[in-house]
Amino acid sequence: MTPISENALSAAPMKEDTARPLAALLRFALSPREMERCELCGVELSEDHAHLLGRDSQKVACSCDACAILFCGQDGAKFRRVPRRILKLEGMDFNEAVWDALRLPINLAYFVRRSDDTTSVFYPSPAGPMSSLLSLPRWGDLFVNSPDIGRVESEVEALLVNWTGAVMSNFIVPIDQCYRLVGLIRTQWRGFSGGSEVWRSVGDFFTSLDHRAIRRGNV
Repeated sequence: MTPISENALSAAPMKEDTARPLAALLRFALSPREMERCELCGVELSEDHAHLLGRDSQKVACSCDACAILFCGQDGAKFRRVPRRILKLEGMDFNEAVWDALRLPINLAYFVRRSDDTTSVFYPSPAGPMSSLLSLPRWGDLFVNSPDIGRVESEVEALLVNWTGAVMSNFIVPIDQCYRLVGLIRTQWRGFSGGSEVWRSVGDFFTSLDHRAIRRGNV
């Protein structure tokens, strides 16, 4: 099944996404063990703590459960809680024509649903997250044949696509997982092709993701 329309895409170059404050998520990939206190109240955090996305700033903060409830559980709240679910979409594929239309220099990409239902696509690079200049259809139109992707939470979840191996794999993940991947590639990339170390780490990242994921065969 191909839940994305070939005719909906028009090719365009990519550029570094330097303007988006979501790049602040890189710090979670670079030094996760240093983030031990809630950024809202200062209490010590467990390793498995919550992340919050600022509605206005688009920055991510580490949070205790109490602050996550306090600042996310009301209308007009300042933050949105980043979900923790990971789904592997085993019945989904992009066909080669659609993927080629994106003109990605690397066979990794993640798609983000914006609050107005528009779509952004990014790929990880040695320089950080890169964003597309493509004028993509609205999320609901782009993935009209995929109910699971249609229910992705705006801003705080993403569709992560990996085609670095022989078989494409597709996941719905929290947005901070995308930036862990970005941070991994940014810090370990060597030379023109990245080097064996970075691709081994990318493989380990997706193996871990695969082990934690809930399988969804009908996407």
